[in-house]
Amino acid sequence: MNAALFPPLPVRRGLVLFLAPLTAFFLCQWVYGGSLLLAPGVIAANYLCYAALYFPLCAITAKESLCAVLLHAAAGLWGAACHFVSLFRGSPVLPWDLTALGTATAVAGSYDLTPTPVMLLALVLVIALAVVLLRWAPGGSFLPKGRDFFHRSLLLMCGVLCVLFALSPKALERLGVKTDVWDPSTSYKTGGALAEFLCNTQFLSVEAPDGYSTETAQMLLNQVQKEDAPTAETVERPNVIAIMNESWADFEEFGHLSLTESVSDYIDNLDNAVRGHSYTSVFGAGTSASEFEFLTGYSMAFLPSGSIPYQQYVLSPTDSLASLFRENGYRTLAIHPGERTSWQRNQAYPLLGFDDFKCVEDFDVPLETAHGGYVSDACNYEQILWEFAHKDPEERLFLFNVTIQSHGGYTDPDYPTQVQLTDCPGVYPMAEQYLTLVNESDKAFEVLVDYFSQQSEPTVILMFGDHPPAVEQEFLDKAYGVAQSDMTMDQYLSKYRTPYVIWANYPLTGDAPGDTSLNFLGQYLLQYAGMERTQWGNFLWAFQKTIPALTFVGYTDTTGHAYSHLETNDYTSLINDYATVQYQKLFGDKR
Repeated sequence: MNAALFPPLPVRRGLVLFLAPLTAFFLCQWVYGGSLLLAPGVIAANYLCYAALYFPLCAITAKESLCAVLLHAAAGLWGAACHFVSLFRGSPVLPWDLTALGTATAVAGSYDLTPTPVMLLALVLVIALAVVLLRWAPGGSFLPKGRDFFHRSLLLMCGVLCVLFALSPKALERLGVKTDVWDPSTSYKTGGALAEFLCNTQFLSVEAPDGYSTETAQMLLNQVQKEDAPTAETVERPNVIAIMNESWADFEEFGHLSLTESVSDYIDNLDNAVRGHSYTSVFGAGTSASEFEFLTGYSMAFLPSGSIPYQQYVLSPTDSLASLFRENGYRTLAIHPGERTSWQRNQAYPLLGFDDFKCVEDFDVPLETAHGGYVSDACNYEQILWEFAHKDPEERLFLFNVTIQSHGGYTDPDYPTQVQLTDCPGVYPMAEQYLTLVNESDKAFEVLVDYFSQQSEPTVILMFGDHPPAVEQEFLDKAYGVAQSDMTMDQYLSKYRTPYVIWANYPLTGDAPGDTSLNFLGQYLLQYAGMERTQWGNFLWAFQKTIPALTFVGYTDTTGHAYSHLETNDYTSLINDYATVQYQKLFGDKR
């Protein structure tokens, strides 16, 4: 290399030092799919965030070029991670996701992680950058010498200042990095994936609602208890089974699909059953959020976007349906045919009041898989039947089951597709594999119901979907009858609808849920089981008479009209009451 054609080495090293955080930021944006035309303040904020990583590393090693290559590689990987996570669940990597790395690793193999063309080109550019920089601007000695010690100390001080800035969400916001808890994917694209991630750390702790006090929360509870508490139906103590069916959605309800066969024919025609739809707070992933809402009655609407409740908030004994049934003499059992530590269930379930938890390694029946190595619903329900066949006849059981058969992704080449779209068969292979799985689940549920219809012990079964599946966006647009970008608020909230069915081997009496949300659905299960509600349950029962569905995405009124949480209207005060009581119950006595 002809040195006369280039600036002196110290100048070259200085250029690398100055430019690396900037180019790494734009590389990440490019890989993630974010905007490259950003406000100067946003660019500056992200520059300082990358410098917080880069400057201290350079100060320690004196290898600016090597560190620049590592920084760009890390930036590209970060952009790719945010891209794939957004693709699968609708939101990018968030701070609290770091507590669920084990769960993410366990299911990653089921998804399509094929790099995009941009990712492959970015890899080529990083390799080219390494070749050029390591020759054009080689670093100095690892051990400081003479004036080099002063320069590196100064660089380290600059790095520390950048770290302090990057760890201050308020400082980031002053430069224009604005978090959007309702739509983090968009904010990551307009505010920078790294700066937005760091800005979201402010939500690791949940702030009290406006006007919160313990006294106010208790007053709200007492008012409902005195005025609105319903009388529980008198039913002989039944066994209670609650099944959260993985990714169970009802795309046929929208009337835009023509299929070779109905996917839920048995459930749709089941006698002595109550059917409807419940709104969820998550789409495509986030199973633990749905079971948290169902079991506790707490709403994700008042928790940060992408929160993982079991890791973040269920850290001490927490009231739930399980604890209520246990207090009333039931044995409480949770079953999930997946890994014990997924979503930290092994730690959360005992705190929620479950006596026992069986995962896939504890199954007493032969394992049978459906697609991707996931245990089939038929096998899952065989384990439920085993539990009832081996329990004491005098024992009453509350069994909460989280299935796994229909877990994404839906790209198993060895799983035969039976259900297809009649007008375009084979065009949406992921969706058709998913629909086939739901059809198999419908058949498995028939076996479960047939068994209990022949038993003398009263038993009530609730099954509901945790969230819709992550399949081809074009299929989703077809199913909903409208592209996501053109949806009204009513249509957008409908994306988050999943079906439920309640059946019992005795007559079901009482109010039918209609359209509801998962945080209220449990109170209807208590009604059909003849279980008296708690004070918190009475509050939920009264609340849903005005707002039948409340989720992280939005809420509905009694006419079914949907609203965004960004609106201020006649319901705002009532929703703040819910937030106040929930905060007191979830955090008030623990902080």
